[in-house]
Amino acid sequence: MMATQIIFTHLTSHNNPRVRLFASLASMPRGRRKFGQTLLDGTHLLGCALDAGFTLLDVCVSESKCDNPEILALLACLPAGEPPICVPDALFAHLSPVDTPTGILARIALPLPGPQEAVERETLIVLDAIQDPGNLGSILRTAAAAGISLAWLTPGCTQAWSPKALRAGMGAHFRLHIHERVDALAGLAAYQGKVVAAGVGEKSRMFFDADLLGPVAWLFGAEGQGVSSALLARADETLRIPMMEGIESLNVGAAAAVCLFEQVRQRGVMP
Repeated sequence: MMATQIIFTHLTSHNNPRVRLFASLASMPRGRRKFGQTLLDGTHLLGCALDAGFTLLDVCVSESKCDNPEILALLACLPAGEPPICVPDALFAHLSPVDTPTGILARIALPLPGPQEAVERETLIVLDAIQDPGNLGSILRTAAAAGISLAWLTPGCTQAWSPKALRAGMGAHFRLHIHERVDALAGLAAYQGKVVAAGVGEKSRMFFDADLLGPVAWLFGAEGQGVSSALLARADETLRIPMMEGIESLNVGAAAAVCLFEQVRQRGVMP
């Protein structure tokens, strides 16, 4: 049985409107906000988006990957529409938002922000001013792996749906309810579970001694600064991770992984 032939539109100019839109979304948060779109890099992310019901608005492939079997198989599954574009590798590297391009990009519409859920007894993560998109995406990936489905991001966080955060999340974005620019204090006002901050303050205690069997709102703070003082005051307790003497702290992504999977361990089964 012969493979489906994919017809490409070959483009070489940086000034082509389709190419310029890819470039705008790759490099500028303002462009993503203006057009309400973002970029996915790689067949894995494209497949996750399709499985979650997202539409690929446009697809761009590097010239050297136009005969790649994995890419061709994915393109063959797309509904009929405007042909994908094929660009020279050097131009593709300029368009790609990541350091190691995979050879395929796609534009998708940003999810419309829904109403913030009223949460009373659901385990969730609250990310407070996380600036690094790699850390943010890694934490979202860990949360999804630990069975958590809700993430709140305070106004100081980097864009959740930036290409680099998406790449680090490895598809986790499409398994989570993500709310950005959340007033976390107001959202937690009626929360009936335990609010727990990860930190090393004077009043912190060893997190292995904590009871994490019930619902927990986990607070993870910015790199270097930690959780804001206002949110820290809302926490029922601050838990610290044991470390060897002379080590000041863990990367926030690593700390989140340790904390979330200690909760999984205590529960004994996936949530």
